[in-house]
Amino acid sequence: MTSTSTDPLAGRTILMSGGSRGIGLAIAVAAAGRGANVVILAKTDTPDPRLPGTVHTAVEEIEAAGGAGLAVVGDVREEADVERAAAAAVERFGGIDVVVNNASALNLTGTADLTPKRYDLMQDINSRGTFLLFRAALPHLRESDRARVVTLSPPITTAPHWLGKFPAYALSKFGMTILTLGWAAEFAADGIAANCLWPETAISTAAVQNLLGGDETVARCREPRIMADAAMALLDLPQDRTGEVFLDVDVLREAGVTDFAGYGGGDDPELDFFVDELSR
Repeated sequence: MTSTSTDPLAGRTILMSGGSRGIGLAIAVAAAGRGANVVILAKTDTPDPRLPGTVHTAVEEIEAAGGAGLAVVGDVREEADVERAAAAAVERFGGIDVVVNNASALNLTGTADLTPKRYDLMQDINSRGTFLLFRAALPHLRESDRARVVTLSPPITTAPHWLGKFPAYALSKFGMTILTLGWAAEFAADGIAANCLWPETAISTAAVQNLLGGDETVARCREPRIMADAAMALLDLPQDRTGEVFLDVDVLREAGVTDFAGYGGGDDPELDFFVDELSR
């Protein structure tokens, strides 16, 4: 697809996994504010008392921000659902320009106590879901003159203090990164830029509230808006910027942002997984 607007996102179509809430929703709304179309594939058809938002309320927020939205109720683990989401994006908007691999499962249980079922869930949503979404969008990305992939996954580390905490979760997230960096190389000749984005600090989401420490931890988290702003800055980079893993603060600094206090987190924000120190 080709945009005639001066904003490189205006009229572009984003296919995103997840996005009913949290970081994914913040990215979707920020893109919509720049005139993008956003197609969300998510399971949350009806409200969950433990979690805010559904795929339908997400689309309402996307459209209120000035973009066009499309909800596809489905599971990123299911090939048929992913193919249906890609087909719906093309039917409604004429193509796919950007894939955002946002859906992710978190389980920090150690190896001895992690059941095979929970292990499979993480691998299937995180790395396999990333593979399925990109693969379904690939023919359409090849038709775009500004094809981008953004995967929310971390820099790869072999540091024992990280690997030893939760090997299964690390494998699932590193798998997302390896796939994305692999696609950057595999499809460079097709003009598809593929990069990863990861928060320097923990982000205030329902997962943090429910699983990682409650109000005390949330108070030390930055807002999802920092990841949305970073994703917008990443999508504005030249097409030849591909095959990189960015922390949110690094891509924002490159865009000229130097003060992150407005994103919350206080004077001593909680570092995210796989990050050892605040960058200066």
